[in-house]
Amino acid sequence: MQITISSKHMDLTPAIEEYAQKKVDRLTRFFDRIQQVDVIIDKFKNGYSVEIIADVEKHEPFIATSESDNLYACIDLGVDRAVRQLTDHKSRLRDNKHTTPTSGNDG
Repeated sequence: MQITISSKHMDLTPAIEEYAQKKVDRLTRFFDRIQQVDVIIDKFKNGYSVEIIADVEKHEPFIATSESDNLYACIDLGVDRAVRQLTDHKSRLRDNKHTTPTSGNDG
């Protein structure tokens, strides 16, 4: 999985980059078909915005956004939203694969 971390209107410090990298690495625990993750951190006048774009094979990319006045809380919230989207997608895939036929021979 390839991870790209970028920022707008601010300098990306190694501590922030390492924190975001560590949090985004956890996404493969919840869905293993992630090909690429882009993390875009944006600084506003009164806070931060984080956008996490998870590119998954055979599906449109999942986009999770969050806003907060604390950057680390914003990253956490964005990762939590991405986890929720990926686990919901995984459960939908599993539900469609493991359906049993409604008609059959009972004998």
